[in-house]
Amino acid sequence: MNFKVNKRIKQVVGSSTLAITARAKELKAQGKDVVNFAAGEPDFDTPDSIKRAAIDSINQGFTKYTPSTGTIQLKEAIAAKFSKENHLEYKPSQIAVSCGAKHSIFNIIQVLADEGEEVLIPSPYWVSYPEMVKLAGATPKIITTSAENNFKITGEQLSESINNKTKLLILNSPSNPTGMLYTKEELESIADVCVKNKIFVISDEIYEKLIYDTSEYTSLASLSKDIYDLTITVNGVSKAFSMTGWRIGYCAGNEEVINFIKKFQDHSTSNPTSISQSAALQALKEPNEITSSMRDEFKKRRDLMMSAISDISELSYCKPDGAFYLFCDFSKLGESFDIAKRILDDVNVAMIPGEGFGAPGFMRLSFATSSERIKEGTKRIANWISKNALCVNK
Repeated sequence: MNFKVNKRIKQVVGSSTLAITARAKELKAQGKDVVNFAAGEPDFDTPDSIKRAAIDSINQGFTKYTPSTGTIQLKEAIAAKFSKENHLEYKPSQIAVSCGAKHSIFNIIQVLADEGEEVLIPSPYWVSYPEMVKLAGATPKIITTSAENNFKITGEQLSESINNKTKLLILNSPSNPTGMLYTKEELESIADVCVKNKIFVISDEIYEKLIYDTSEYTSLASLSKDIYDLTITVNGVSKAFSMTGWRIGYCAGNEEVINFIKKFQDHSTSNPTSISQSAALQALKEPNEITSSMRDEFKKRRDLMMSAISDISELSYCKPDGAFYLFCDFSKLGESFDIAKRILDDVNVAMIPGEGFGAPGFMRLSFATSSERIKEGTKRIANWISKNALCVNK
């Protein structure tokens, strides 16, 4: 069929991980024992108290439309969370609830980025950032980082990347895929540059509760009034409360920006699911122990995976501060997409190649699986490499 489509959608690149994940599902359907290091979500169940809140919501008939950007009760709970945990004061009118943190980021980019403008994205990056920018008609401008600098940009690097087209910076801490966490001092350096150049920032903080070697988490917007005015803080309940399928995220920032986001959401999705909003409201009331127990288990798994990978001389990594990923350098073995496919086919271990994150040669390994599976999967990888390392580049 011969037809035209929107020029923006033609620029969007499909997920480079789909072939790997589709092949993993195919092998599993064939009865193969696939170890899944490709997961981008916690493997824990949603806590029972949160499930009960959703069931009660259904039984009470809370199944109709809500205000487009969320109920006032949920916005007040989000505002209280920001105040208590992030030292950020937002009014409910400065908050927009959406169908996931991904949806919030999409909305912000559509509102703030325009044709002829550039959005700065540190690499490695979450796969959807550049494609969202393209869909807004703007241009993604990648700032390349390296393992030597723990995959983090500096204020100096940021300053060198800014020109008269720069509109927005996307900053993800802790990072997907690297797990790197920016310190307060590093954020201050970045904030100074953004304030000086009047650059908006999307601060993607979805993994904030999953940090392992420090109890200190700094939200970019908390550093000063000037950076507060330029920052749209994004978070949600998916990672902290194992609620990925419930699809509730939120953003907070300048009230004028949030009003434009409301207009955009009014005419796209309208409100997030009413039942999921009730569940999210309960999640924000839960004691910290619900998240801390999951975090402690992830830390054990992280350390177990690092120990196993450290024994493989061909591989290297930077110790992740947060999230649930180990970003490994496989470049000594060859092109990572090809290596990921071969390891999946040969020993049934699924990993996400780094090409989709802007980091060819690397592989993202998720430790959102049991310790037993981590031991089994890393053993299979080690055995595969020992048999194939000498011929893999030939």
